[in-house]
Amino acid sequence: MLKISPRRLTALIRKEGFQIIRDPSSILICLVLPLILLFLYGYGVSLDLNHLRIGLVLQDTTPAAQSFAESITNSRYFDVTIARHERDLQRDLVKGSIRGIVVVPSYFSAFLERPDTRAPIQVIADGSEPNTANFVQNYVMGAYGKWLTQEHIKSGGATPPGIDIQTRYWYNEELESRFFLIPGSLAIIMTLIGTLLTALVIAREWERGTMESLMSTPVTIVEIILSKLISYFALGMGSMAMCVILSVTLYGVPFRGSILLLAFVSAIFLICALSMGLLISTLSKNQIVASQVAIVIGFLPAYILSGFIFEISSMPFFIRGLTYILPARYFVQCLQTLFLVGNVWKLILINLLPMIGMGLVLFFYTARKTVKRLE
Repeated sequence: MLKISPRRLTALIRKEGFQIIRDPSSILICLVLPLILLFLYGYGVSLDLNHLRIGLVLQDTTPAAQSFAESITNSRYFDVTIARHERDLQRDLVKGSIRGIVVVPSYFSAFLERPDTRAPIQVIADGSEPNTANFVQNYVMGAYGKWLTQEHIKSGGATPPGIDIQTRYWYNEELESRFFLIPGSLAIIMTLIGTLLTALVIAREWERGTMESLMSTPVTIVEIILSKLISYFALGMGSMAMCVILSVTLYGVPFRGSILLLAFVSAIFLICALSMGLLISTLSKNQIVASQVAIVIGFLPAYILSGFIFEISSMPFFIRGLTYILPARYFVQCLQTLFLVGNVWKLILINLLPMIGMGLVLFFYTARKTVKRLE
């Protein structure tokens, strides 16, 4: 390993700082791009279904059926369209205007009066969206069970027999999807920023010829790589701090961990992302190619395979194996743990050690592939 001169390294870092100030694209990537992505992930991506559009067919007009209809229409989970006949709502279901039809049959009250038989309810769901169809079915049956219990209480009778399940949700009591989506999105944002920053900027230096001038000086390859990493590392950490502050203040995401631990974990991941960008720019030396490779190798795998949106446990065995070589997988789990749970050191260390190993491998492999020659 070549010796590192602190004087030369300091001069290179200063040079990178002036270059960042003069280059608006770096500020655009580090400040504007995170704001746009955080806004899109915070408001545009949601797994909550609080206003399911359904149709309600009331073939029975007795007080019991009317009471059940009111419990459905007053629920915050449904936006209800009421009709007397099923055919009046079939066209809306085909068009996608509603996601399901709940049929209250004409014999609803008659079956309700039987001691051992529950009134039948038909639920027709749009199977083109399986997740939404399951939500429609489960929400309607839950609403019916709650209404049935309330009716027994009003009539002075005992609650219907069965298992009394009391559900408690840890770490995300409100079941707000943005509480785990936004911490995960920070990993995607940092992946895109880290890879694009170094990949585009260094590829631009190769295209403009400034890298050739730098190669003719006594600086070593390790000093060049370190100067790039340190300069853009500071810029990336500033962007991360901005995103964390906005996540907590603007979106109300709880943060239960340690700020110092979050900074350390983010620093390790950012080194991995920046090293990957350096490696891409070293191999491509072209801005267009570098940007495309950064998106294909950095952003897309992190978005799809990190567990940010798609559950890793539900993926095929081979794809699950690929997720273990992605730093974003470990960073997403660290962020969700720190934001929602707290300082669970066992989980943090299990995910931190692979990121440290990957960062070292990427750094030394980049230093090996980057040589002081112009071909």
